[in-house]
Amino acid sequence: MANVEMGCTVCEYNIETSRRESMTMRQVASKWKKYLALKSHDGVARHLPDMRLYSPRQLEDMLGRHAFVVAKPVVGGGGSGAVKISRTGNGGYTYQYMHKKRTVGSFAQLTAALHRITRGRKYVVQQGIPLATIKGRPVDYRVKMVKQGGGWKTTAVVAKVARPGLFVTNLCRGGTQLRAMQALRSCFPAKLAKAKKDTMTGVARTCTYVLEKRYPGLRALGYDFGVDQRGNVWVFEVNTRPQ
Repeated sequence: MANVEMGCTVCEYNIETSRRESMTMRQVASKWKKYLALKSHDGVARHLPDMRLYSPRQLEDMLGRHAFVVAKPVVGGGGSGAVKISRTGNGGYTYQYMHKKRTVGSFAQLTAALHRITRGRKYVVQQGIPLATIKGRPVDYRVKMVKQGGGWKTTAVVAKVARPGLFVTNLCRGGTQLRAMQALRSCFPAKLAKAKKDTMTGVARTCTYVLEKRYPGLRALGYDFGVDQRGNVWVFEVNTRPQ
C-alpha cells in the first residue's frame, strides 16, 4: 500500500510540475507577430517567404507576384484552415482546401469562397514555395529547440512528407515522419543534404535569439522549414508550443 501511495504522490508531483511549467512558459500565438519579429533581422529575413495580413487587395497583389500563395489563420496550427490559391491563366483561380480543389471564374468568386472558409477569422497570405518532393509529395522539416539551463538545445530535426493529395505535411493530417537526412538525401546529393540541414539548424538558432529577445520567457520553439526545388531554405513559421 505504501508503494502505491508513493507512486500516486510521484504522479501528482509530475502533473503539478508540468502544470507550473506550462503556466510559466511564454506563448506567442500570432503568426503575424512572430513573422514581424523575425523579419526585423536581415539574416533571417532572406529566409522568410513574403507574408501579408489577408485582405482582398493584399491577396490580389500577392497572386500577381507569386506563382501561388497559401492563406492560413493568424492563430492556429496543424494545417487547419490552410488554403492553397493560384491563378489558372485564363482569368480564373484555383484553390485547394484539404482534399477539395475548386476552380472559379473570377476574383469575386474566389474571395466569396474564402469568406466561407475563414468564417470571420483573421488570416495571413504567404508566398507559396515549390517544395522539393519525395515521390511527388511535398516535404518540409521541423527543427525543435528547447531551453535547458541557460542555453538552447536542438532536440529534434525531422522531415514531414505530405499525405498523397494534400499540400500540408502535418502529421495530424496524415503526413509521414522521416529522419531529416533520409528525406534530404532523397531530394539532394549527400553533401548538399548535409549543408541544408546545417543551414536549417543555424537559421533556427538565429531565429531563437531574435524571438527570445522580443519575447522573454520562451522555453520551447518548433520551426517549420521548407527546402525548395532549387535548394533554397525557407522558414514558414514557428510554434512556441511545439509537439
